[in-house]
Amino acid sequence: MTELRAAAFFDLDKTLMAGSSGLHWARAARSAGLLTRRQMARYGWQNVKFRLQGSTDAATDQVKAEVAEMLRGRRVKDFERMYPRVLAGVLPQVYEQMLETAYAHQDAGRPVYIVTAASHEMAAMMAHVLGFDGAIGARSEIVDGVYTGRPGGVFTYREGKATEIRRLAAEEGFDLTTSYAYSDSESDLPMLRAVGNPVAVNPDAALLKVAKEEGWSIMRFDRLARKLKGAAALVTAALVGTAGRVVAVRRIR
Repeated sequence: MTELRAAAFFDLDKTLMAGSSGLHWARAARSAGLLTRRQMARYGWQNVKFRLQGSTDAATDQVKAEVAEMLRGRRVKDFERMYPRVLAGVLPQVYEQMLETAYAHQDAGRPVYIVTAASHEMAAMMAHVLGFDGAIGARSEIVDGVYTGRPGGVFTYREGKATEIRRLAAEEGFDLTTSYAYSDSESDLPMLRAVGNPVAVNPDAALLKVAKEEGWSIMRFDRLARKLKGAAALVTAALVGTAGRVVAVRRIR
């Protein structure tokens, strides 16, 4: 009987890379005339909030609906031509520590996969460039080379990620009880709990709490989020101080 292999699964945004890959898609879409300046500004602000607070179901549902609307009726080829611009933004954001971790898994005989709610096409392209073994991402329905705007499979978010990991494990003969999963978000608890070795990477508050309670490994190196939080604290302190001085001057007067 053949012994099952372990594998390693990496969430993309804020785990394998700093920030959101969606921001770089939005920039490419803006350059291609598919997004307005106002939409682009909103995506930029959402990226800042994501770096500080992590993902939310509401934000994910909103982006999912907007992407479906943007895709509807457009040629697949038009989006494929955006890939170089997207990659040029995403690749410099990949954490060196996570690449080293992924390659160590490969050297130990464990295949590595990107698992993301972002498009499967982009995840697969990124996996190929990074030398990973494959990717799991959100698929969109295509008819005659054109996107319909409808989903083309399981939406790889929350339980959807775990479902697709189990499907891949069954196809490839992976032993999930000895496999690894890496993520930053509470929304990925189903994915993390689908394996025997879950790891919290730059975790949001909810995931950090669970990781500590369950004794999971924790990795931290997202310095920008810490700097942004520190800057926000300084701004708040400055505003409070200014308000205090205004009150004091009014009292004196």
